[in-house]
Formats: sequence, C-alpha cells, structure tokens
Amino acid sequence: MKHLFIAALILIVPFFASAQRQGGRGKEIEAYKITYLKEKLELSPEEAKIFWPIYSAWQGEQSALRTERREKMISFRKIEEIESLSDTEVQNLITNELNFKQRDLNIEKKYYLKLKSSLPIKTVGKYYRAQESFKRELLSRYRSANKD
Repeated sequence: MKHLFIAALILIVPFFASAQRQGGRGKEIEAYKITYLKEKLELSPEEAKIFWPIYSAWQGEQSALRTERREKMISFRKIEEIESLSDTEVQNLITNELNFKQRDLNIEKKYYLKLKSSLPIKTVGKYYRAQESFKRELLSRYRSANKD
C-alpha cells in the first residue's frame, strides 16, 4: 500500500505543481524547491555550475511536456465525457496518455544520464533522494495549510 501511495505521488505531484503554476503559486513552489535542493545537495561551486543548468533544462522540458499534455488531454474526470466517446476515441486517449508518460520517462532518463556523466553518482543519488523528500514535504505543507 505504501508503494502504491508513493507511486501515486510521483505521478500526481508534477501535474499538481504544473497546475499551481497557472494559478501563480508555481513560482513560489519552484523557489522553495530550489532553496530546498540547495540545502540538501550541498553542491560545491564547481558542481553547482554543472548541476543548475542541467536542472533548468530538465525542468523546462518537463514543463513543456506538461503544457502539451494539458492542451491535448480530454478529462477523464467526468464519466459522461467517456460515455459520449467511441471506443476508438477512448483507446486513443489512453494511448496518448501512455505516450506522454513514456516521453516523461525518456526526459527523466536523458537528464539522469547527463547528471551521471557530469557529477559524482552520490551527488546524483542525493538529488533523487531530495526530490522525493521535497514531494513529501510539499504535500505535507499543503495538507497542513488546508487543515487551518
């Protein structure tokens, strides 16, 4: 169950953050994320010169992909929409969603290889660990804010 929750978070948080950017909180979240990563990664000046341009390019590609996905996606939230579509149309929607997920994974692999070839692997590992802990912390902050 824990693994299922973590997998759901991994899939949901980027889209949540993307949607928040539209509402104005995206810059705040990204600034917090950068501060968080700086603290957790403890990069040397040389490593920082390598890491941050790669990170920025990575975020740019992921953001562009999320924007494209949002523009092309028909919501599965309303069952009436699905009921009004043909089987072929529903199949195309699912296939398109899988294609977006694959493209996102391809971006992830591309930048993992860039980081791995440019920085010590332990630094890369710290980045991935920091990413996961950031997602948990961000979710926790928003849950706390919603309770108040």
